[in-house]
Formats: sequence, C-alpha cells, structure tokens
Amino acid sequence: QVQLVESGGGLVQPGGSLRLSCAASGSILSYGVTWYRQAPGKQRESVAFIGSSGGTNYEDSVKGRFTISRDNAKNTVYLQMNSLKPEDTAVYYCKIATGAYDYWGQGTQVTVSS
Repeated sequence: QVQLVESGGGLVQPGGSLRLSCAASGSILSYGVTWYRQAPGKQRESVAFIGSSGGTNYEDSVKGRFTISRDNAKNTVYLQMNSLKPEDTAVYYCKIATGAYDYWGQGTQVTVSS
C-alpha cells in the first residue's frame, strides 16, 4: 500500500506561483503519477501526468504555466504552477495508478485571489 501526502498549497495572488509536492511512502519508480484538481461544485479533473520514464502530458488550460516533475530518489512528484489564475483555485490531489490499485492523497488547497 502506498500513502501519498500533498503539500505546498496556499493563498496566492493572480500571477503568482506555487510548487506542490506529492510525497509517497514507498517507491514510485515504476508508476505514472497524475495531479488532479477539484473546484467547488465541479468534477475532479486531471491537470498533469508524468510517466515512469518521465514523459508528461498536460490539460490544455495549464499548458505553458504548469510543470510536473519527479524525483524518484525522494519518492516525490512536484507540480510547479506559474502565472496562476483565479480559475486555478481548487483542491489539488495526486494519484498513483499501480495497475491493481489507485492511491490518492488527501489534497491540498490552492486559492488564487487578490
């Protein structure tokens, strides 16, 4: 079983930056990791994905602003968020899909507001 802990959320002004972290309790070397977000009253949506080999994919609205990366030695995946907009306000979650199970973290709140 893998436990995930997200951190790095907070309140930031429009145009600002945050870096989220997703720390796993065990090795994530073999797994792809996805960052999701869920805004109030909306469905959870995927934001960015990084494969085990480092390949990445982004939701259109965050392309060019968000960067996902991983440090396998630290069992941690990051989401660097730049040029933040009010519409980026949401709870951000990371997920690891092992094939047998999906593991989710508890989420971290990101609020973009002046």
